Amino acid sequence: MKTSSQVDERQDDEDCDCPEPVIPTGSLYCELPIVNKKGLHARATAKFVQCASNFDADITVTRCGETVGATSIMGILTLGAGIGSTITVVAKGREAKEALQALEALVADKFGEGE
Repeated sequence: MKTSSQVDERQDDEDCDCPEPVIPTGSLYCELPIVNKKGLHARATAKFVQCASNFDADITVTRCGETVGATSIMGILTLGAGIGSTITVVAKGREAKEALQALEALVADKFGEGE
């Protein structure tokens, strides 16, 4: 997890020329590689949105220059984040740190799908 003052050069999907996401001042962010076999499909996205909704924080998700709200199932699905892609999650608010930690754990656990 990093703060907006720690923005550095990011690497994203190899298949697109992605601009660096904008990290608002005072925000925390993390880059999450999508490692589950099916990527951010409907069920995984629903779990991501449910997790993000549990925190008092404004959370966004960015992939390849497109940013959506972390509580929007349709928005996240439009990012097309398949296995091997990377999303940047930005959070600001009272529970920003806890939100990023929970989302990072969810993604690392492959959304509980085991593959």
